[in-house]
Amino acid sequence: MNVRRRLIPALATTAATALGLATLSACSGDASADGGDPGTFDVVASFYPMAFLAEQIGGSHVHVSSLTEPGQEPHDLEISAQQTVRVEKADAVLYLKNLQPSVDKTVAASQVKTKIDAASLTTLEKHGNEVGGHAAEHDESDDHDHESGGLDPHIWLDPVRYAQVAEGVGKAFEKADPDHAAAYKKNTAALVEKLDALNTKFEDGLADTRTKVFITTHAAFGYLAERYGLTEEAISGLDPDSEPSGARVKALEKMAKADGVSTVFYETLVSDKTAKTIAGDAGLKTDVLDPIEGIVKGKSRGQDYFEVQEANLKALQTALGSK
Repeated sequence: MNVRRRLIPALATTAATALGLATLSACSGDASADGGDPGTFDVVASFYPMAFLAEQIGGSHVHVSSLTEPGQEPHDLEISAQQTVRVEKADAVLYLKNLQPSVDKTVAASQVKTKIDAASLTTLEKHGNEVGGHAAEHDESDDHDHESGGLDPHIWLDPVRYAQVAEGVGKAFEKADPDHAAAYKKNTAALVEKLDALNTKFEDGLADTRTKVFITTHAAFGYLAERYGLTEEAISGLDPDSEPSGARVKALEKMAKADGVSTVFYETLVSDKTAKTIAGDAGLKTDVLDPIEGIVKGKSRGQDYFEVQEANLKALQTALGSK
């Protein structure tokens, strides 16, 4: 995850309105980045999946702001001076190490008392272009162009791992803000219960499908694939902007035909050009599989994590031929 794009700065430091854009647009506690009401627990989250957890667990007792603007690809984030100050003033920062290098650097240098690294609250694995049990079904002569990959940070797309992170965040909130520990414990339990129910929906919905293989633009869905017995074939590995080799494209076309793949998935915050080109050449359809790195009105297929995950489930059922 070290090779990432360098696009526009996250915020223009001279524009006061830009701070409003950095707050979480899709969670209930949408408040000014300058801080919440006196007495609230001030949490700075790195991007949407972390902010969503903080909102769900903290409820009315927390003020949550996100360092990543709605619609901004999280890996592009470069921390501004104002955001650095906001982190320093926070009661807690909730982030996912190795996803956003500028966030990691800012958090490491800060004096914020409570630093919560979501990656430390569950297990991470190495994922590359191909994730799942599909490799064993093909002869080595299939000439797949694999990447060795790095530690995959996309843990929130697996409801089970996301629930583990939620439990860890809840305990951290309880310790940092003991006056509201009972509320945090209750809210965490409710969130975990919803995630358990979502896991069951995925298990049931993907148990009987025509094929178990799906193609995505980059390897964001490895944990989800492993959880539900699927195989993700990614065009560009863990880096959504890397270009696939000619050999990789040919291998994907051959695999799609052999395994009855019908769809190439692309995502909301990254260009769909490569996906549509490969799909067109191979006679396949395209559809959205959202990695839920941000919620954007008019683009995201839902208003929050749960709605988008259910839309993802439906998209997978259609593409895989759910029976």
